[in-house]
Amino acid sequence: SLLAAMETFNKGHGKCDCGRCKCDEGWFGDACQYPTNCDLTKKKSNQMCKNSQDIICSNAGTCHCGRCKCDNSDGNGLVYGKFCECDDRECIDDETEEICGGHGKCYCGNCYCQAGWHGDKCEFQCDITPWESKRRCTSPDGKVCSNRGICVCGECSCHDVDPTGDWGDIHGDTCECDERDCRAVYDRYSDDFCSGHGQCNCGRCDCKVGWYGKKCEHPRSCPLSTEESIRKCQGSATLPCSGRGKCECGKCTCYPPGDSKVYGKTCECDDRRCEDLDGVVCGGHGTCSCGRCVCEKGWFGTLCQHPRKCNLTEEQSNSLCESADGILCSGKGSCHCGKCLCSAEEWYISGEFCDCDDRDCDKHDGLICTGNGICSCGNCECWDGWNGNACEIWLGTEYP
Repeated sequence: SLLAAMETFNKGHGKCDCGRCKCDEGWFGDACQYPTNCDLTKKKSNQMCKNSQDIICSNAGTCHCGRCKCDNSDGNGLVYGKFCECDDRECIDDETEEICGGHGKCYCGNCYCQAGWHGDKCEFQCDITPWESKRRCTSPDGKVCSNRGICVCGECSCHDVDPTGDWGDIHGDTCECDERDCRAVYDRYSDDFCSGHGQCNCGRCDCKVGWYGKKCEHPRSCPLSTEESIRKCQGSATLPCSGRGKCECGKCTCYPPGDSKVYGKTCECDDRRCEDLDGVVCGGHGTCSCGRCVCEKGWFGTLCQHPRKCNLTEEQSNSLCESADGILCSGKGSCHCGKCLCSAEEWYISGEFCDCDDRDCDKHDGLICTGNGICSCGNCECWDGWNGNACEIWLGTEYP
């Protein structure tokens, strides 16, 4: 029965009584989902409550032991989601006070209108039939708005993923033109149409003299094919130019332009890796060679941050290595002179108390932070000129 299923569902932390949860001791919440006592540090708890924009509970709730408790003071439950990212109050029509004007359904703050209705809150009715609306929006290949937009009363509203341009990326009466097809490497922050060597016309590149290719990527003077060029630029690296430069006719120009920190035939040397988050090179106790620290005598560590000799007693040292729960280096490392040395066998363990997991950092093409930033306790800290959750987007100075 439904009641039996509900009781089974809640048997972990409470019982269901007439549609409401009666929580066991030590638990609270509508579904008995919050523990009264928390064994997480505040930092770890807040980290688990951050949405994709790094905002705790989307500023629409409070974080309790790694879980968001959404603000629903009026008891209607319209704010919800793992990170309180959904606010169905956005769907309420100001005049009728009905959700989606009574002509649609609300999901995560957005109205999905019934046929013949449109508007942010389904407040407008079309003056043509749904069938005529669909006919006007159908592109030559038989798809409604080319599967790149929404049909509203016979007119296509195209998904404009980059509203900064005059046309946006997608345009045309039936959204048949997609300017993204003209970009050598597409991202919403790039204006690299036709590799900078042509004009984009409805998703197709018209190349300038001396250039050719689907995206005008090949100079006429280059004897290499695209595959040969990429192979030369990649070498033994995972990505062409190690993901840190631009490949042109088999040669890499490293990002950022004119900066001596990234160099090598395939941009394989990245001296930024020798810097900590404050920009100090090798902790001030070594020199950087092709992205690796060579430590001075008496120091060791990836960034030469650990002294070999220590003037602290073992008790003093250990007291500095204890995390909030009293465990030495979170049980995932050893303590040396008041600092945690995280387990080398588990490469992904990091943090002041070995309490971070670098696998939580975003990847691009299989590389953590795309190799263009430092993974700091689950979040990518990008180097200058790079952006994106995985530091995969170049926003810096263009090449001369």
